[in-house]
Formats: sequence, structure tokens, C-alpha cells
Amino acid sequence: MSVNPKIILNNTKNLKKRISVDKIDVSNVSVSDLKFNGNNYDKYINLMSLLENVSACQVSDAYNSISRRSGVIKSIKPINNQKVFGSIFTAETTSDDWGTSALAIDAADEGDVLFFKVDCDDKAIWGELASSCARDKGIRGCVIHGSARDLDALLYMDFPVFASNFCPNAGSALGLGVLNEMIVVDGVKINPGDFFIGDESGIVVIPKELFGKTMSASLDVKIKESNIINLIREGKSLGDIVGLK
Repeated sequence: MSVNPKIILNNTKNLKKRISVDKIDVSNVSVSDLKFNGNNYDKYINLMSLLENVSACQVSDAYNSISRRSGVIKSIKPINNQKVFGSIFTAETTSDDWGTSALAIDAADEGDVLFFKVDCDDKAIWGELASSCARDKGIRGCVIHGSARDLDALLYMDFPVFASNFCPNAGSALGLGVLNEMIVVDGVKINPGDFFIGDESGIVVIPKELFGKTMSASLDVKIKESNIINLIREGKSLGDIVGLK
């Protein structure tokens, strides 16, 4: 394989570099900047520096400030209390069909978050084997409007899983679902490439066209709350700070 200066430059970039919150710049970012492509180093580093420091709550507040929507899907909860964010790869299937989970893992890209819409939650479409396979491929996490299983393993795996329920039984490897098309979950439209963030508090979905504005607003929320915490540490009451007294 030939080596050129561009390859050498990209290989020497420190993708683990992080910037302090007060110096983060997320102007003109898009969902595609969640993945380093060789040409978006500054945007990628600034986004990672922000998203590793904000919560789903703060992103929801930010999204609400620009859209009057929370982005929250309340029926889906964290299974193993791990944080994840990334661009969404969607899949829709029935609870009888865990095979679509395997197909989605194969079709998704490294850095994606899988989001499944399942017709009901009487059978699990995700568990330990799927989590292991997805993690090893570089998929960031899995979200299921339906059931997961193997909680004895998922609770201790380094792979975030969110679901609306869990049960021990599963269906079959049918592979009859639909991949990477728009889904509607609890009235929320979710398109491939939309932004997802989830943590211990729950999940938030942001339309990709509002991602940049939401990130800027999230930075504002983070800075504002950090300043409030500093004032509390200095002895001021929350009531005084927010103008209730």
C-alpha cells in the first residue's frame, strides 16, 4: 500500500485530545463530524470534548430551548447505566425476529448507535451475543423499543444498551426486518443519521438538521450550569441564583 503525506498526517493526529469546556468551539458542526474522516479533526475533537462532558438532561434542555421539544422517548430506559452518543442506524422488525439484529450489526458503520423499533416486547431481539458482536465491530450502543435479554451479562459488559423491557425468551433468526429507514417511536420520527445520546437518566433523539444548533445550545447550558455550581460552592443559595428571592 502506498503511503502519502496525508495518510501520515492523519495517523499522527491525537484523536484522544480533549479541550476544556471554556475553549470548546462547536460552530458549524454536523452529525457527520461525530466520526473522524481525515479532514474534520478540529470539529471532531471539539464535539468529543463537549459530548463527553454533557448529560442527556443538558442536551434535552438545549434542544427544548430551540425547538420546544424535549427529544425524550420516555418508554425506553437504560439497561446497564452507561452513556453513549452517536449517529443513528435504524431497524424495524417483529419480536419473533432477532435475525434482523444480526443484519443491522453487519450493515451499520463503526461509530453508529443501533436503534430498533419492535412491534411488541414479548420476545427479546437483543442479548449478550449481539452486544459482543456489535461492540467488536465498533458500534457505540444499542437502543430497543422492545425487549433485551441476558441481563446477567449486559449489566457487566462495556456496551451501552437501552430498552423498553427485558425478558428471557427470544424468537428466531428470520432476518425479515427493514434497515435504515425512518421509524416512528412513541410519536417521535427518527431518521437514519439523527443524533442520539443516552445515559443513566434516559435517552434523547435530535433531528440531524438541528444538531449544530443543539450542540451550541448544549455548550451554553453546560457553561451556565458550571457557573451556578461554582456560585453554590461559594455559599449562594439556588433560590438567590435563579432569582426566586
